[in-house]
Amino acid sequence: MPWIPRLLLTSLCLTIFSHTTHAAVVRLEFGGRTDVPKSDYEILTGRLHFEIDPRLPQNAVIADVDLAPVNAAGKVSFTADLRLWKPKDDSRSNGAAWVEIPNRGGRASLPATLMEQGFTMLNVGWEFDVPAKKDQMRLEVPRTRSMDGSPIRGVVSALFTPDKPVQEKELTDLADYPPADIHGKDSRLIIRNQAAYPAGKEVPRNQWNLKDGRLHVDGGFEPGKTYEVFYLSESPPVAGLGYAAIRDAVAWLKHDPGSPVKVKHAYAFGASQCGRFLRDFVYLGFNTDEENRMALDGILSHVAGAGRLVLNQRGSTPRAIAGYYTASYPFADTAQPDPVSGQSEGVLTNPRVKHAPRIFYTNMAAEYWGAGRVAALTHTTPDGGKDIAFPENVRSYFFASTSHGPSPFPPVAQVKGAPLANPVNANPAILALRLAMHRWVSEGVEPPPSAHPKLSDGTLVPAREVKWPKVPGMAAPNAVKAGGRVRNPQLPGGAGEGTELPLLVPQCDADGNDLGGIRMPEVDVPLGTGTGWVFRPAAFGSPHEFYLLRGAWVPFARTKAERLSRSDPRLSLEERYGGRSAYLEQVKSAVEKLIERRFLSDTDLEPQLKLAAERWDWVMQD
Repeated sequence: MPWIPRLLLTSLCLTIFSHTTHAAVVRLEFGGRTDVPKSDYEILTGRLHFEIDPRLPQNAVIADVDLAPVNAAGKVSFTADLRLWKPKDDSRSNGAAWVEIPNRGGRASLPATLMEQGFTMLNVGWEFDVPAKKDQMRLEVPRTRSMDGSPIRGVVSALFTPDKPVQEKELTDLADYPPADIHGKDSRLIIRNQAAYPAGKEVPRNQWNLKDGRLHVDGGFEPGKTYEVFYLSESPPVAGLGYAAIRDAVAWLKHDPGSPVKVKHAYAFGASQCGRFLRDFVYLGFNTDEENRMALDGILSHVAGAGRLVLNQRGSTPRAIAGYYTASYPFADTAQPDPVSGQSEGVLTNPRVKHAPRIFYTNMAAEYWGAGRVAALTHTTPDGGKDIAFPENVRSYFFASTSHGPSPFPPVAQVKGAPLANPVNANPAILALRLAMHRWVSEGVEPPPSAHPKLSDGTLVPAREVKWPKVPGMAAPNAVKAGGRVRNPQLPGGAGEGTELPLLVPQCDADGNDLGGIRMPEVDVPLGTGTGWVFRPAAFGSPHEFYLLRGAWVPFARTKAERLSRSDPRLSLEERYGGRSAYLEQVKSAVEKLIERRFLSDTDLEPQLKLAAERWDWVMQD
C-alpha cells in the first residue's frame, strides 16, 4: 500500500494500515507525522506489528520462543514502537538508513551532518522492560507458559551499589518480574564484598522485605556496598524477541513495497548497552532475516568492549547497568580456541552467522579498564596472551584517555576533593566514521585501518604493569581486577562462567595519558591527564573500587612554581607551551593529522581550534 499523502494525515493519524509483506512485519499502526524544525525532514511515528515462525532456524535460537503463545497460523506475535526520520522530499534520500538502537527506551535524533547527506533514521523498540510512558521506545512481547498451561517459574536477581545511605531501594530492573513467593526459600539478599565478584554475606531474611517493588533492609543500605537480591518470579517474557524486532524492521524498511522510504542500505549504531546488543545480534545469527537475506549492511558498535548483551535468556534484565556482567566467551570475531571451556568459535565464526556485516568497533579507555568490558579481548587470544587480527570486514578504533562518554565542559567533580570528570570528546571522530561506513558499503572505499593498543609494541599491557605517574589526587590503578566471565547459554557448560578475565589495558605516557590508538587533539596536545577510570570518592564508600564507567581529568599546573608546590611530576603548561599561541599551533597540527587520517573532516578544524582556545582560557584562569 503506498504511503498516505501528507494532507490526509491529521485526520487519519490513528488509523491502522494493513498490507501484504515479504518480511515478519505484518502491519504498521500509524501514529502521526511531525516536521523537524529548521530542516526538510519529518518524523513518522507508530507501532510495528510482527509475526514470526518459531520453527525457523533464524527464530529457534530465541530463548523460550517455543513456550510463547501462537496464533491460528502458528506464529508468535509482538509489537514495537516505531520512529522514522526521513526527508520530506523522497528525491533527497541517499538510499541509506541509520538504525539507531534505543538505549533504555530513549529516542535518538539524527545529526545535522547526516541530514545534510540525506540519510534516513529508524528507531524501533526492542526492550520489554522499558516503562510504558510517552516518548519511550518499547517492545510488547508475550510471556511464556508451560505446554500444560501451568506457570513457568524461575529466580530473578538485581544488583545495585548506593552512593549514599538510603532506607529503601526501588528495584526498577525487576519491574517486569513480580514476586511469586517473596517469603519462599529462593528469596535472598546478599551484601557483596566487591562489585565484580559474587562472594558476600547473606542478610538474615527477617531483616529485609520487598513490597510494591521497594526493597527495605533494617538499618538501611550502606554506601559503596554492592547488594544483590534474588526471588522467585513466574511467566517470564520472551525477551529475545527484541533481536527479531530489529531484524524484521530492517527487512521491512529495505524490502517491503509498503515501507515509507526506499532504502537500499541499512547501518546500525548502538552505544554502550546497545553496542553490546549489536554484538549479540550478530553472534546469534539475527543478521539473516526470515527470507535468508542480509539485514544490516554495516554496524557501528560503540563503547561495548568485548561485552554482549545478556538478553536472550529467561529472566533477563536488559535495562540494568550490567556492571561486570557483560563478557562471555567468545570475545573475538574470529574463532579462538578457549583453554577454559575447550570450545572454539567467534562472534562472527559460528554456525548461526550467515551474513556478516561490515563492522566498526569504537571503544574508549573505559571499555579497556572497567565494568568487565575487557575490550582488549576483542583483539587478543582468550587468555590475553597474544595479539590477533580482525577479519577483513571489521575495523576497531580505540580513543586514548577517554571516558565511557565525555563530560560537559567545564568539567566538575562528583564531590568536593574528587577528580574532575573527563571531558575528552571523541564524538566528532565517531561522526566521521559513520560517513566512512556509508562509503565503505555503498562505494567500496576502504575506511581507515584499525587503531588500537597492542601487546607486540608495548602499548597494551596487564594492568599491574601500567607505569602510572604520581598524578595529584589519583591513586595508582595497578591492583584492579576485571571480574569473571559471564555464562554463555549457547555453549555447553556456559563456557567457563566465573573464570577470572585477564585485564589488559593501554600503557600510559609520563603524563598518565594513554598510548596506542587514536589521540584526539586534547590528548595529543594535552592540558591535563585523562583517564577511562576513577576510584569511588571516599564519601561514596568503597574507595578501593572503580566508579562504574566514569573517568577523570586532572589539569596540569599552570606554572613551574605551581607544579613544584603540588609535587606534581607532570610538566606545567608554562613549561610545555610557553603560551596560548604556541599551544594552539600544536593543536592545529594535531587536528590536521587527524583529518589526513580521516578521523576528522575538514569542517572540524575551526570548531576544534575554538574548543581548544576555550579550554586553555578555562585552565589558565585564576
